[in-house]
Amino acid sequence: MRNSSERIEVTHAGSLPRPDALLEANRQRLAQGGELDGFDEILARSVQDVVRRQLEVGVTIPNDGEYGKSMSGKVDYGAWWSYSFQRLGGLELREGGMGLVPHQESAPGQVKLTNFAHRRDWVAFAAAYRDPTSGIRMSDGETDPLAAFPIATGPITYTGQAAVASDVAHMQAAMAAGGVDEGFITAVSPGSAARVGNEHYASEEEFLYACADALREEYQAIVDGGLILQIDDPSIAENFDQITPEPSIEDYQRFTQIRVEALNHALSGIPPDRVRFHLCWGSWHGPHTTDIEFRHIVDLVLSINAGAYTFEAANARHEHEWRIWESAKLPDGKVIIPGVVGHATNVVEHPELVADRIENFARLVGKENVIASTDCGLGGRVHSQIAWAKLEALAKGAQIATDRLFR
Repeated sequence: MRNSSERIEVTHAGSLPRPDALLEANRQRLAQGGELDGFDEILARSVQDVVRRQLEVGVTIPNDGEYGKSMSGKVDYGAWWSYSFQRLGGLELREGGMGLVPHQESAPGQVKLTNFAHRRDWVAFAAAYRDPTSGIRMSDGETDPLAAFPIATGPITYTGQAAVASDVAHMQAAMAAGGVDEGFITAVSPGSAARVGNEHYASEEEFLYACADALREEYQAIVDGGLILQIDDPSIAENFDQITPEPSIEDYQRFTQIRVEALNHALSGIPPDRVRFHLCWGSWHGPHTTDIEFRHIVDLVLSINAGAYTFEAANARHEHEWRIWESAKLPDGKVIIPGVVGHATNVVEHPELVADRIENFARLVGKENVIASTDCGLGGRVHSQIAWAKLEALAKGAQIATDRLFR
């Protein structure tokens, strides 16, 4: 994995706006039961175009825009997670939506997830979330329970071999066409994948490790394809908001530790320098007043067997947390990839502000240990035109920081 030995490298968190042709092809494919003549050609062309466009605006470590993860609507941004429903065996779609995920009360010393409708942020600001003029944006699946939702009814297995092979092949071809020597593909973590119903496994731990064993195959395929593996795991931070009543920090850390251990199990045998870990607090546009503070989980994050860690650092709820690196020790050989451009506002950051944010981190962990990124994926969060303007501002800001830090 490249670090910033000569300049501030530029990347992003994963999801990018889908072109209309790909959105329409996904809609048609969904309507036809998952098959559509010519779909692979549309997907291949779309991936080549999105890699080319990333390079044009100044991204130096691109990805495939997550285009292989089905997205049929402009604001349907759950594909980073829901794609796994099609790649894991042992799941059964049930009518009734997310409410089928058990709503369990916490026992003393224990923490249990409630279902998605019980987020404490959504409850505290219920009137704002119900008001269509409030500016709050969520995907349809977050606003209303999904018509069908997965339940584990048998052993979890990996069935996505053809899909991940397609992802890898399309990204390899696009990189070759663009003359790129490093690119990444995202994959969901066991802890995030396991946030579905479970009627098969006797314990939460058994279920998590079953997901880890299955997803390891996807992780290995990405790395074997010569690509950087990005693990998407909002659950490490985001779960805190889904637990009622609010747990103690110590209980939540214990609850999260098992998810970190399951992920490290899934990553066993994969060199850490081929892995980057993405953390966020849930990318919906809302108040986020019930987010856990980064300082309470940073040590857990740094214990994950990855060579780089991406996290939100540009939005108004978490920007101040760059200061945790005054005391948090970044292990030798590791890199941070802070978000210095946000997904939660239509305002395009000024390049000088982007440079200032980069330099804050560089002063604390070393300029060679910082790669500039976005808070979260831009696809579905902001309009396509704004998303690309943000990436351009990100690259310009990284160039300003490069001139100041390396010249």
